[in-house]
Amino acid sequence: MALDGRLDLHGMTRERAHQALTVFLHRAHERGARCVLVVTGKGTGREGGGVLRRDVPLWLGQGGVRRIVLSTAPAQARDGGDGALYVLLRRRRDSAQTLGRTSSS
Repeated sequence: MALDGRLDLHGMTRERAHQALTVFLHRAHERGARCVLVVTGKGTGREGGGVLRRDVPLWLGQGGVRRIVLSTAPAQARDGGDGALYVLLRRRRDSAQTLGRTSSS
């Protein structure tokens, strides 16, 4: 599957990264993106990796982004390996589909 976007969180604070991730995913979903790459980095030699590597998967299952995230998978080595995730976004529905209406000409 081709990537429809990429967000690199390297060097961001936990708070800034959370905000950037939320905005990025909502914008990607609004424009119809299906698969995006989120780069967290591997952390700085701590057991279990860095803060963002640990927290990003948790954030993807919480709050407003939970409704638009279908699934996640570890990235392949060429895309960042252990320091990145593929995020599959749900298909965007327009308001007519959401309300169960069809448009007529």
